[in-house]
Amino acid sequence: MRKQINGLSALVQAERSSGPFDGSYYVFCGKTKKVIKVLYWDRTGFCLWLKRLEKDSFPWPQGESDLTEITRNQIRLLLRGIDIWKAHKEVQCSIAG
Repeated sequence: MRKQINGLSALVQAERSSGPFDGSYYVFCGKTKKVIKVLYWDRTGFCLWLKRLEKDSFPWPQGESDLTEITRNQIRLLLRGIDIWKAHKEVQCSIAG
């Protein structure tokens, strides 16, 4: 992943009408899934945070749309290696009686 602040913020601007200045965190993953970058605006300038794995890779969806909304808690889970896209299916239960 070679894009830095200018390139990543331009990608966000092209996809979102609000642009990258809305306080959201924008997460990008490289082709090898070994690098994740998080871009955000903190009201004084852009911040770019990078995490590179030495072994293994980040869980990342295959064939998903370019833009997917996730929560900040899901970002934390993703950075710990938890696959947030493979949540357990909901179970419908009823009381026997």
